[in-house]
Amino acid sequence: MTVLRIRVVLPDRPGVLGQVARAFGVLGADILQVTVLEREGGRAVDDFTLSWPGGFAAEDLRERLSVVPGVRIEGVWPTREAPGANPDYDLLGHVVSDSERAFVTLVDAAPDLVSAEWAVAVDSDTGAVVHGSWQAPGVEEMPDLTPLRPAAFSEGPLHLLSLPMKAAGLHLVVARSEGPAFHQVELDKVIRLVEIVSLLARATADRTVA
Repeated sequence: MTVLRIRVVLPDRPGVLGQVARAFGVLGADILQVTVLEREGGRAVDDFTLSWPGGFAAEDLRERLSVVPGVRIEGVWPTREAPGANPDYDLLGHVVSDSERAFVTLVDAAPDLVSAEWAVAVDSDTGAVVHGSWQAPGVEEMPDLTPLRPAAFSEGPLHLLSLPMKAAGLHLVVARSEGPAFHQVELDKVIRLVEIVSLLARATADRTVA
């Protein structure tokens, strides 16, 4: 069983969401969660988390949903998102129980918060990578990925979130190579969690793995 995240753009009118759900059902998919990212100008952007039997083909999904007028798939990508899980709350619980490792814990948890692949903490002054999640690339520096303000952008095949963790003198960089670019809602979510973690962290919080 594969768990997928699918971003769908659809007309914001009654009945369309039901048509999309039925199309997924015909393909054997079970909808685990729907996240509303945007509702504006008669258009909606929703992320569906689906349980998918066996393998999948993005083109099969696009072809099936193309029968619903005005519907477009922006991305299909695997996710480690577990049904019923609350990674946001789990993160905060771990930070409270061991606040000295707050920023290390945040970096390790960040990919699962936004269906990404990896994350790193970068020294804000030098660009040196001081900690990476388990799938992070083995690089020593990422100086070009740390803008002064929180940002969502793409760098080649990578879609990135980058935002300062000022309390630790670090920058958090989160990346995914599959799926669509990060939405503003995803950036706002990580910004808020960084703010909360910074408040919970002790002044002596570790910047790297002990």
